Amino acid sequence: MENEVLKAIHERRSIRRFKPDQITDEELQTVLEAGTWAPTGHGTQASWIVAVQNKEQCDRLRQMNAKIMGTESDPFYGAPTIVLVVVPEDYQNNVKDGSLILGTMMLAAHSIGLASCWINREDAMFATEEGKQMLKEFGLPEGQLGIGALALGYASSHPHSVKPRKENFYRVIK
Repeated sequence: MENEVLKAIHERRSIRRFKPDQITDEELQTVLEAGTWAPTGHGTQASWIVAVQNKEQCDRLRQMNAKIMGTESDPFYGAPTIVLVVVPEDYQNNVKDGSLILGTMMLAAHSIGLASCWINREDAMFATEEGKQMLKEFGLPEGQLGIGALALGYASSHPHSVKPRKENFYRVIK
């Protein structure tokens, strides 16, 4: 069976090399809007999506994430846009809902010709005092858990190969 959604699922790859050119406002809006349509437990829509394009704020996010990773390299691979997803710490579906939002935005980005890569460590980043302060600066309520982020932009290169799917990945029980 083939359709555009399945094609996007098969073709989307995590991109780790970005052009410095900023994405358009329309492209960003399209990706963010797609994230708002991701399923959430009981339709609560408890998550927050924050897109950062300000260079100083992006640099600050890069430094925070690199510090947690124990490196000085750019964990966001030079992407001009960083999209964060945070959810209330005490919400029982926080990781599940936030993960669905990130995955939905990655597929949306791919479908309009943008590249993305899921970035981890936002949970540790926003647990720090600096991270909590940053969320406050973004106008978010206290008590948020960072689920993940997307490095988002135009790809400067694409992977040359795709790992084959492992055998027996799924089971059908009838």
